[in-house]
Amino acid sequence: MRFKTILAAGFLLTFAACEKNDNPGFFVNEDAASFNLLSTTNVGGLGAAEISAYDPATKKLFVVNNSAGDNKVDVLDMQNPAAPVKIHSINIAMYGGYVNSVDVFDGKVAAAIEGTVKTDNGKVVVFKASDYSEVKIITVGALPDMITYTKDGKYILTANEGEPNDTYTVDPAGTISIIDVQNNYAATTLDFSPFVAQQATLKAQGLRVFGVGNDFVKDMEPEYITVSADSKTAWVTLQENNAIAKINITGKSISNIFPLGFKDYSLAANATDVSDADGAVANFGTWPVKGIYMPDAIAVLEKNGIPYLFTAKEGDAREYSAFAEAKRVKNLNLDATAFPNAANLKLDAQMGRLNVTSNLGDTDNDGDYDVLYSFGARSFSVWNGNTGAQVFDSKNELDNKAKIAGYYDDGRSDDKSVEPEGITIGKVGHKTVAFVAMERADAVAIYDVTDPTAPVFLQILATGDAPEGVMFVPAEKSPTQRSLLIVSSENDGNVKIYQPNLL
Repeated sequence: MRFKTILAAGFLLTFAACEKNDNPGFFVNEDAASFNLLSTTNVGGLGAAEISAYDPATKKLFVVNNSAGDNKVDVLDMQNPAAPVKIHSINIAMYGGYVNSVDVFDGKVAAAIEGTVKTDNGKVVVFKASDYSEVKIITVGALPDMITYTKDGKYILTANEGEPNDTYTVDPAGTISIIDVQNNYAATTLDFSPFVAQQATLKAQGLRVFGVGNDFVKDMEPEYITVSADSKTAWVTLQENNAIAKINITGKSISNIFPLGFKDYSLAANATDVSDADGAVANFGTWPVKGIYMPDAIAVLEKNGIPYLFTAKEGDAREYSAFAEAKRVKNLNLDATAFPNAANLKLDAQMGRLNVTSNLGDTDNDGDYDVLYSFGARSFSVWNGNTGAQVFDSKNELDNKAKIAGYYDDGRSDDKSVEPEGITIGKVGHKTVAFVAMERADAVAIYDVTDPTAPVFLQILATGDAPEGVMFVPAEKSPTQRSLLIVSSENDGNVKIYQPNLL
């Protein structure tokens, strides 16, 4: 491979003859382990800056903002990422309730908007990025929680979570909508009814069906979507259900559900802190408890013909007035054979304050708990997108790296620890890199995933409060022709932009 090096716009750019690149021949020799904070922009308070999307054509960043009663998408001019400027807000209130997610393709901004009553069907509204004019309104399933364009822009997909109301008197089906952009935005909404007959088998493999009424179709809750490079396949996390669904986009069907099983915290490699009342910060140890993976964000990396699915395993308990599954260990009746030291385990300084599900664990139906299951897995994992098999888990490394950096929040030890929530993948220099946002550590961990079966830790960055959206802008699409990491935080409304050093 021959390289030609030039100096342009103050940056050292290296061009190479490469295949499979959005801009063939474009290469910037950056250090993937050297991201530094470039700017911080505040767009509001609690509920602002949850998700962002960047349009390279207009050099605008579109940021969800539901803070202080607002319901809008803020627009930031990104021509200078070191000093973004808010230039507009798109009012979403006329279309329904909260705007939950945005994505951009070819100058069109698509926003996922829940109904004014969240159990009603939601909407996708498409706007022009240039002048914010409305292009199309499309009805989708209840509570569209995440939206994405396919890589070729021919389809828009939404994960419609379909959460119940607080009293569980209304519980819409969890669905996935596929919007055919080229067919006047015609929408097909899929539910999980074709898998009802497989319920027993899937539950035995780790799928959770446990809401009021145990209605399979209503119980599925799609959370987040990633799309293959050829735009033919998508994978959708079913967070509360502890599974990933595989979608045939062009065939407009759900082809598989992959239950994810459980993590074993009795293993030394998974050692974790389960108490916020033990008088020590990040006091890692082994414990007789399992973690329900329950992934939130998902990203795909395709290599050697295999789609590798990267998931951030946040965990999320169902908490409604009519049904609340989380219980502390000290309040449960533990089986004497399975837990001979139950009295000690129930102490606050031991496992007593750990939140676990009350829905799993009574394996012999005698009224006590034989196994304990906590929420999430305090890690990120990699799965084979063809089979659902796990090929990697970061075990307790996120906990450890947060502790070393001084970012570990010990007050969350009894719940979900660092709470990995967001994940995205990009190419920085010669390395393929994953960025993992940790909501309770207020940090992003960066990994070299050039070999997706063996990620290697590179760096950890402080972020705003509760990072939710983590987005990578490749150098060839960046306004500065440098890679950018954009992190949106929902508790303080801060959008932070990071940039790596050149090598």
